[in-house]
Amino acid sequence: MKPFILDSSMTTMAGVFYPTGHAVLMFPGKDETKRAGKALIEAGVAEDDISVMAPEVIMGDVARTVGSADIPMPSVGTEADTVRQMTHLAAQGHWGLLVHAPHQKDGDLVMNALKGHAPSFAQKYRQLVIEDMG
Repeated sequence: MKPFILDSSMTTMAGVFYPTGHAVLMFPGKDETKRAGKALIEAGVAEDDISVMAPEVIMGDVARTVGSADIPMPSVGTEADTVRQMTHLAAQGHWGLLVHAPHQKDGDLVMNALKGHAPSFAQKYRQLVIEDMG
């Protein structure tokens, strides 16, 4: 597992966090996040396909992508609200995992691997759709 680093491939044209082909999973603490990451690796997810998102990174780099996305009119999408949900959890100490899961089978593998590891937040970002994985 590697530390999360935000890059432009993970944002919309407006700059809002939207990592297409990835799942974002959040857990109440660092230890739970590490255990979930280990379970993903044991299930066959490549270690390089998993990034650890510390709360301060979510509250900083990811939260900043929202900026003024809803000004002057609210967005028709949910990406800004999704970032706000992540930020709210991060402010409570929740950690995240960003997992490369471009296909349905990858998302299924992730959720099967996490049985017994209850994420506080689980979303899969597909082209034009944010799918609740919980």
